[in-house]
Formats: sequence, structure tokens, C-alpha cells
Amino acid sequence: MPKKTPSDLMVWFDRHFSVRLPFTRFARNTALLSLLGLVPVLILYIALIPGFWSHLTASDAALVRFLRQILTNGLPVVFTVNAVSMILFSQLRLRTMGPGWALTLDFATRTIFFAGLHAVIFFASAQIFGSFGGNPLQALRVVGPTLAQSAGFGNLSGVYLYATLISALPLHMVLTENWFRTRRAQPASGATMALCSLTVIAAQILMLTALASVISPSIIPPV
Repeated sequence: MPKKTPSDLMVWFDRHFSVRLPFTRFARNTALLSLLGLVPVLILYIALIPGFWSHLTASDAALVRFLRQILTNGLPVVFTVNAVSMILFSQLRLRTMGPGWALTLDFATRTIFFAGLHAVIFFASAQIFGSFGGNPLQALRVVGPTLAQSAGFGNLSGVYLYATLISALPLHMVLTENWFRTRRAQPASGATMALCSLTVIAAQILMLTALASVISPSIIPPV
């Protein structure tokens, strides 16, 4: 069986995540990508917490709350950020956006959407499900600290963060490929593209953590 090259991988993503696809097909593929990113990271998170799985299986109420959080918070966040990432990816492959602009927009949209969706969903959860003591302002106050802990895999937001970053790998690999091409350098190897992608992901994690640390004391001051 011939070894699949990075170019083959890029062609595969072009076929399944182009903005020219029908909306339902694009949404279906993005949902599948989201689940492929979310489920393994979620399993790892559960496995790393001693007794957590036993707690979930021993209490129907705990399991329901856990699944509700995944379905109303985790999956919408991962899906939305992934959709934005795939649209950027598709625009770059159609050569309507340069690598520099794509990277800049990826940094901004990934951070803004990830943080903003948490704020919206936390606020709605307090209103609808009575989370955070049923206090929407309290829900907004915990957004910053929650996001600050996510990089360290310290909560479920960390699961969502790393699940979304998995989907960024092809986008960043394309950015590397195009960067080398525009400078007429030697074609980037798969290892080079992967290393550059991981470096960009690490920078995004640091940026989100720094932003969350800055806004957490002041997002909604206590009264």
C-alpha cells in the first residue's frame, strides 16, 4: 500500500471541506470531524481523573448533567470553531486568502469564538438549567478562570480546546506549505508541516490562556 503524502491529505480535505459543497454536506463533515476530535480527548480526560467514570455510572443524575454539558456546551463550541477553521482552510486552498491573513484570522477567530461561545453558553445555562446558582452574572464571572485552566487540561473546557485544535492541523499544514511555496524554497516535508502546525497551536494556547488570565478578574466585577 503506497504511503499517503501530505499533498494527498490536503486534496482529501479539499474534497470534504470546501465552501463550494452543499451546506448540509459541509455541516455533516464538520460534525463528524468535531466528534472525531472530541471523543478521544474526552475519553482521555475521564481516564485521567481517578474514580470519575465510576461516579458517572453510579449516578444517573451525574451522568445526565455530564452529558448535558457535553451536548449544550462542548459540541456546539467544537463544531462552531471547527466550521470557522474549515472555512478558512477552504478559502486558502481556493487561493482567495494569503497564508499570512489566514493565520491572523485563525488566531483571532479561534480565540474570540472559543471565549465568546463559552460566555454565551454559560449565560444561557444559568438562565435555562439553573447552572451557576441560576445567576447569569456569576456564570460570566467564571468564564475567565475556566478558560485560564483549559490549557492545563484542568476542566472540560480543556477537552473542548484541544478537540478544536486537532481540526486546525490541516489548516496550519497548508499555511506552512504555502509559505514555503511563496518563497520558492524547497517543498516542506510532512514532518516540517506538522512541527510548524504544533508550534502555531502552542502559541494559540498561550494566547488564550494569557487573555483569560487578564480578563478573569474584571469580566464582571462583583457587586
